Amino acid sequence: MPRLPQLSGREAIRVFEGLGYRVVRQRGSHVRLLPPEGSTQKPLTIPDHHALGKGLLRKLIRDVGISVDEFLRLL
Repeated sequence: MPRLPQLSGREAIRVFEGLGYRVVRQRGSHVRLLPPEGSTQKPLTIPDHHALGKGLLRKLIRDVGISVDEFLRLL
């Protein structure tokens, strides 16, 4: 399995926006994204921190339903 780079919350949000997710609100440091209309994917909550944990990033990728390789291509 490929290694994930260290990403900030903002960088991760940009990648997920490229997949059609859209930011709907922010409360404190947590940003809520909704999937594209008509999609069965889960909404995402991403902390706007300087560095996301590798486990959290893998969970977000899994929730979107793409592989780590696909995610890395979108960077």
